[in-house]
Amino acid sequence: MSWARQIHLKSPDDLNAMREAGRVNASVLATVKELLKPGVSTADLNAAAEEVQKKHGCTSPFKGYGYPPFPASITVSINEELVHGIPSKIRKLKTGDIVSIDCGTVLNGFVADSAFSAGVGEILPESQSLLDVTKGALDAGIEKMRVGNRTGDVSAAIQRYVESRGYYVTREYTGHGVGREMHEGPQVPNYGREGTGMPLKIGMTIAIEPMVLIGTEETKVLSDNWTVVSANGLLTAHFEHSIAVTEGEPLILTVQ
Repeated sequence: MSWARQIHLKSPDDLNAMREAGRVNASVLATVKELLKPGVSTADLNAAAEEVQKKHGCTSPFKGYGYPPFPASITVSINEELVHGIPSKIRKLKTGDIVSIDCGTVLNGFVADSAFSAGVGEILPESQSLLDVTKGALDAGIEKMRVGNRTGDVSAAIQRYVESRGYYVTREYTGHGVGREMHEGPQVPNYGREGTGMPLKIGMTIAIEPMVLIGTEETKVLSDNWTVVSANGLLTAHFEHSIAVTEGEPLILTVQ
Protein backbone atom coordinates (compact mmCIF):
# COMPACT_ATOMS: atom_id res chain seq x y z
CA MET A 1 0.00 0.00 0.00
CA SER A 2 1.35 3.44 -0.93
CA TRP A 3 0.50 5.61 2.05
CA ALA A 4 2.07 8.67 0.39
CA ARG A 5 -0.58 8.66 -2.34
CA GLN A 6 -3.33 8.56 0.28
CA ILE A 7 -2.38 11.77 2.11
CA HIS A 8 -5.06 14.44 1.82
CA LEU A 9 -4.32 17.90 3.23
CA LYS A 10 -7.39 19.44 4.83
CA SER A 11 -8.65 22.99 4.33
CA PRO A 12 -9.82 25.14 7.25
CA ASP A 13 -13.41 24.24 6.34
CA ASP A 14 -12.47 20.55 6.32
CA LEU A 15 -10.93 20.89 9.77
CA ASN A 16 -14.05 22.59 11.09
CA ALA A 17 -16.12 19.67 9.80
CA MET A 18 -13.72 17.20 11.39
CA ARG A 19 -13.99 19.09 14.70
CA GLU A 20 -17.76 18.67 14.61
CA ALA A 21 -17.39 14.94 14.01
CA GLY A 22 -14.77 14.87 16.75
CA ARG A 23 -17.09 16.51 19.27
CA VAL A 24 -19.72 13.87 18.66
CA ASN A 25 -17.10 11.13 18.94
CA ALA A 26 -15.92 12.59 22.24
CA SER A 27 -19.51 12.69 23.47
CA VAL A 28 -19.92 9.01 22.59
CA LEU A 29 -16.80 8.08 24.54
CA ALA A 30 -17.85 10.20 27.52
CA THR A 31 -21.23 8.46 27.59
CA VAL A 32 -19.62 5.02 27.44
CA LYS A 33 -17.08 5.90 30.11
CA GLU A 34 -19.90 6.70 32.57
CA LEU A 35 -21.21 3.15 32.08
CA LEU A 36 -17.97 1.35 32.97
CA LYS A 37 -19.32 -0.40 36.05
CA PRO A 38 -19.31 -4.02 37.24
CA GLY A 39 -22.06 -6.13 35.66
CA VAL A 40 -22.51 -3.99 32.54
CA SER A 41 -22.24 -6.01 29.33
CA THR A 42 -20.01 -4.85 26.50
CA ALA A 43 -23.10 -4.99 24.24
CA ASP A 44 -24.71 -2.42 26.55
CA LEU A 45 -21.76 -0.12 25.94
CA ASN A 46 -22.14 -0.49 22.19
CA ALA A 47 -25.89 0.20 22.38
CA ALA A 48 -25.25 3.40 24.34
CA ALA A 49 -22.67 4.53 21.79
CA GLU A 50 -25.05 3.91 18.89
CA GLU A 51 -27.79 5.88 20.63
CA VAL A 52 -25.56 8.96 20.88
CA GLN A 53 -24.49 8.65 17.25
CA LYS A 54 -28.10 8.23 16.13
CA LYS A 55 -29.13 11.35 18.08
CA HIS A 56 -26.56 13.39 16.14
CA GLY A 57 -27.39 11.85 12.76
CA CYS A 58 -24.04 10.08 12.57
CA THR A 59 -22.88 6.66 11.49
CA SER A 60 -19.97 4.46 12.53
CA PRO A 61 -17.14 3.62 10.10
CA PHE A 62 -16.44 0.51 12.20
CA LYS A 63 -19.74 -1.28 11.65
CA GLY A 64 -19.51 -3.53 8.61
CA TYR A 65 -15.81 -2.77 8.09
CA GLY A 66 -13.40 -5.47 6.94
CA TYR A 67 -13.83 -9.22 6.67
CA PRO A 68 -15.54 -10.73 8.44
CA PRO A 69 -17.56 -7.49 8.72
CA PHE A 70 -17.11 -5.92 12.15
CA PRO A 71 -20.53 -6.20 13.84
CA ALA A 72 -20.53 -3.16 16.15
CA SER A 73 -20.02 0.61 16.25
CA ILE A 74 -17.29 0.58 18.90
CA THR A 75 -14.60 -1.86 19.91
CA VAL A 76 -14.46 -2.97 23.55
CA SER A 77 -11.18 -4.60 24.56
CA ILE A 78 -10.69 -5.87 28.12
CA ASN A 79 -7.44 -6.55 30.00
CA GLU A 80 -5.17 -8.62 27.71
CA GLU A 81 -7.24 -7.56 24.68
CA LEU A 82 -5.24 -4.81 22.98
CA VAL A 83 -7.66 -3.69 20.24
CA HIS A 84 -10.66 -4.72 18.13
CA GLY A 85 -12.65 -6.48 20.86
CA ILE A 86 -16.20 -7.32 19.73
CA PRO A 87 -19.06 -6.25 22.04
CA SER A 88 -21.11 -9.12 23.44
CA LYS A 89 -24.20 -9.62 25.59
CA ILE A 90 -22.33 -12.36 27.44
CA ARG A 91 -19.17 -10.44 28.33
CA LYS A 92 -19.73 -8.37 31.48
CA LEU A 93 -17.37 -5.95 33.18
CA LYS A 94 -15.77 -6.84 36.50
CA THR A 95 -14.15 -4.74 39.21
CA GLY A 96 -10.46 -4.33 38.44
CA ASP A 97 -10.79 -4.71 34.67
CA ILE A 98 -9.03 -2.36 32.28
CA VAL A 99 -11.35 -1.54 29.39
CA SER A 100 -10.27 0.08 26.11
CA ILE A 101 -12.99 1.73 24.02
CA ASP A 102 -12.28 2.75 20.42
CA CYS A 103 -14.90 4.73 18.51
CA GLY A 104 -15.24 6.21 15.05
CA THR A 105 -17.94 8.64 13.94
CA VAL A 106 -18.84 9.84 10.45
CA LEU A 107 -20.52 13.25 10.19
CA ASN A 108 -20.98 15.24 6.99
CA GLY A 109 -18.53 13.02 5.15
CA PHE A 110 -15.66 13.23 7.64
CA VAL A 111 -14.40 10.64 10.14
CA ALA A 112 -13.40 11.19 13.76
CA ASP A 113 -11.44 8.42 15.47
CA SER A 114 -10.38 8.25 19.12
CA ALA A 115 -10.02 5.84 22.02
CA PHE A 116 -9.40 5.66 25.76
CA SER A 117 -8.66 3.05 28.39
CA ALA A 118 -10.02 3.13 31.93
CA GLY A 119 -10.43 0.97 34.99
CA VAL A 120 -13.66 -0.53 36.28
CA GLY A 121 -14.04 0.34 39.95
CA GLU A 122 -10.87 0.08 42.02
CA ILE A 123 -7.88 -1.17 40.04
CA LEU A 124 -4.40 -2.28 41.03
CA PRO A 125 -1.57 0.29 41.13
CA GLU A 126 0.17 -1.64 38.34
CA SER A 127 -2.93 -1.24 36.18
CA GLN A 128 -3.09 2.49 36.86
CA SER A 129 0.58 2.83 35.96
CA LEU A 130 -0.08 1.19 32.58
CA LEU A 131 -2.95 3.60 31.92
CA ASP A 132 -0.83 6.60 32.92
CA VAL A 133 2.08 5.59 30.69
CA THR A 134 -0.14 4.95 27.69
CA LYS A 135 -1.88 8.33 28.06
CA GLY A 136 1.50 9.99 28.53
CA ALA A 137 2.74 8.37 25.33
CA LEU A 138 -0.23 9.81 23.44
CA ASP A 139 0.59 13.27 24.78
CA ALA A 140 4.24 12.83 23.78
CA GLY A 141 3.23 11.89 20.24
CA ILE A 142 0.79 14.78 19.94
CA GLU A 143 3.49 17.25 21.01
CA LYS A 144 5.55 16.24 17.95
CA MET A 145 2.69 16.91 15.50
CA ARG A 146 4.23 20.15 14.24
CA VAL A 147 5.44 21.58 10.96
CA GLY A 148 9.16 20.89 10.64
CA ASN A 149 8.91 17.44 12.18
CA ARG A 150 8.43 14.11 10.43
CA THR A 151 6.24 11.13 11.17
CA GLY A 152 9.28 9.34 12.58
CA ASP A 153 9.59 12.04 15.24
CA VAL A 154 6.06 11.23 16.41
CA SER A 155 6.75 7.50 16.40
CA ALA A 156 10.08 7.87 18.20
CA ALA A 157 8.54 10.05 20.91
CA ILE A 158 5.88 7.43 21.64
CA GLN A 159 8.39 4.58 21.69
CA ARG A 160 10.86 6.44 23.89
CA TYR A 161 8.19 7.43 26.41
CA VAL A 162 6.83 3.89 26.71
CA GLU A 163 10.07 1.90 26.67
CA SER A 164 11.85 4.24 29.10
CA ARG A 165 9.19 3.26 31.62
CA GLY A 166 9.61 -0.47 31.09
CA TYR A 167 6.66 -1.16 28.79
CA TYR A 168 6.37 -2.23 25.16
CA VAL A 169 4.66 -0.83 22.05
CA THR A 170 3.03 -2.99 19.42
CA ARG A 171 4.89 -3.36 16.14
CA GLU A 172 1.88 -4.66 14.22
CA TYR A 173 -0.78 -1.95 14.62
CA THR A 174 -0.26 1.72 13.86
CA GLY A 175 -1.62 5.22 13.84
CA HIS A 176 -2.85 6.50 10.49
CA GLY A 177 -4.15 9.43 8.55
CA VAL A 178 -7.86 10.12 8.92
CA GLY A 179 -10.31 12.33 7.06
CA ARG A 180 -12.94 11.42 4.53
CA GLU A 181 -11.77 7.84 5.02
CA MET A 182 -11.07 6.10 8.30
CA HIS A 183 -7.64 5.01 7.07
CA GLU A 184 -5.67 7.50 4.99
CA GLY A 185 -1.96 8.23 4.74
CA PRO A 186 0.45 8.55 6.35
CA GLN A 187 0.94 5.43 8.41
CA VAL A 188 2.43 6.32 11.81
CA PRO A 189 3.82 3.36 13.81
CA ASN A 190 4.29 3.52 17.57
CA TYR A 191 8.03 3.04 17.12
CA GLY A 192 10.58 4.67 14.84
CA ARG A 193 13.60 6.92 14.41
CA GLU A 194 13.71 10.69 14.70
CA GLY A 195 14.19 12.55 11.44
CA THR A 196 12.69 9.79 9.30
CA GLY A 197 9.35 9.37 7.60
CA MET A 198 7.17 11.93 5.85
CA PRO A 199 7.40 15.64 6.61
CA LEU A 200 4.42 16.95 8.56
CA LYS A 201 2.53 19.62 6.62
CA ILE A 202 -0.24 22.03 7.52
CA GLY A 203 -3.58 20.29 6.99
CA MET A 204 -2.37 16.76 7.67
CA THR A 205 -4.73 14.92 10.01
CA ILE A 206 -3.49 11.81 11.81
CA ALA A 207 -4.97 9.47 14.39
CA ILE A 208 -2.18 8.95 16.92
CA GLU A 209 -2.78 5.79 18.96
CA PRO A 210 -0.24 4.26 21.34
CA MET A 211 -1.01 0.60 22.10
CA VAL A 212 1.03 -0.52 25.07
CA LEU A 213 1.79 -3.96 26.51
CA ILE A 214 3.52 -5.44 29.55
CA GLY A 215 6.49 -7.75 29.10
CA THR A 216 6.24 -8.25 25.35
CA GLU A 217 5.46 -6.52 22.07
CA GLU A 218 4.02 -9.73 20.63
CA THR A 219 0.32 -10.17 19.93
CA LYS A 220 -2.03 -12.72 18.44
CA VAL A 221 -5.50 -12.59 16.89
CA LEU A 222 -8.30 -14.69 18.39
CA SER A 223 -10.53 -17.05 16.43
CA ASP A 224 -13.13 -14.31 15.84
CA ASN A 225 -10.56 -12.86 13.38
CA TRP A 226 -10.75 -9.45 15.08
CA THR A 227 -9.75 -9.41 18.74
CA VAL A 228 -6.01 -8.76 19.22
CA VAL A 229 -4.52 -9.92 22.53
CA SER A 230 -1.11 -9.82 24.14
CA ALA A 231 0.77 -13.03 23.44
CA ASN A 232 1.65 -13.44 27.13
CA GLY A 233 -1.87 -12.76 28.41
CA LEU A 234 -0.86 -9.68 30.41
CA LEU A 235 -2.64 -6.33 30.53
CA THR A 236 -2.70 -3.83 27.67
CA ALA A 237 -3.92 -0.27 27.13
CA HIS A 238 -4.80 2.00 24.20
CA PHE A 239 -5.37 5.75 23.85
CA GLU A 240 -6.05 7.70 20.65
CA HIS A 241 -6.86 11.17 19.33
CA SER A 242 -7.24 12.55 15.81
CA ILE A 243 -4.79 15.45 15.45
CA ALA A 244 -4.36 18.19 12.83
CA VAL A 245 -1.06 19.85 11.95
CA THR A 246 -1.48 23.64 11.96
CA GLU A 247 0.75 26.69 11.71
CA GLY A 248 1.15 26.55 15.48
CA GLU A 249 0.08 24.12 18.18
CA PRO A 250 -1.22 20.63 17.28
CA LEU A 251 -5.04 20.71 17.09
CA ILE A 252 -6.85 17.89 18.86
CA LEU A 253 -9.94 17.22 16.77
CA THR A 254 -11.60 14.65 19.01
CA VAL A 255 -12.49 16.62 22.15
CA GLN A 256 -15.80 18.10 23.25
